[in-house]
Amino acid sequence: MSTDLVTDSELLLILKPEVSSFLFPVFQKGVWCKAEIGCSIRSFLHDQLGFSGEYVGKRIQTFFLNGKAVDDIDSALIHDGSILALSAALPGLLGATLRRGSYYAGMRSTISYREENRSEPSHQGWVGIKLFNLLIPEMGPFLLKRGVWIDRKDFQAFVEGLPSQFWSGSIEIRLDGEKLGQSELIHAVWSEKVLVRIEEA
Repeated sequence: MSTDLVTDSELLLILKPEVSSFLFPVFQKGVWCKAEIGCSIRSFLHDQLGFSGEYVGKRIQTFFLNGKAVDDIDSALIHDGSILALSAALPGLLGATLRRGSYYAGMRSTISYREENRSEPSHQGWVGIKLFNLLIPEMGPFLLKRGVWIDRKDFQAFVEGLPSQFWSGSIEIRLDGEKLGQSELIHAVWSEKVLVRIEEA
């Protein structure tokens, strides 16, 4: 993964509210945000992305950092290139086992995150975010309005698969400030990452 924060492709989609949900699957694949690295998970979500403390502390039940379940979101630190996966409550014993601070957390000791206290100079870096279940429609629109980066290969394949209902609900498409049509967008030449932002008409 490149740590170059320069992107040449900036896409603004002005959409009817009912079609923005067609973009939600990108969150399961994963998107990227810029962040000041070295902060805790809680600080990243609250102070940098702007989610309320109550939402972070209560609504998000399961945190995975680089594939490891996290119990203490104040001590687990975000590093450049970290992948943070978030979920609301999952059903059954599996959900109870993976939930932050769960009574059953001891059952997953081999997949629990442990901070290595790896020092890293404070600078801006990339943080990957994946969302699952109810968090997708709750957090997804906020992040899309703020703007997220998507890897070129993932974005190109995703755009080509969007249904006609999405395009009929697209009021305006702007790539680097220039208006485009559907066909022009599909055949555009992208930089390594695409900054995608939406506005609802």
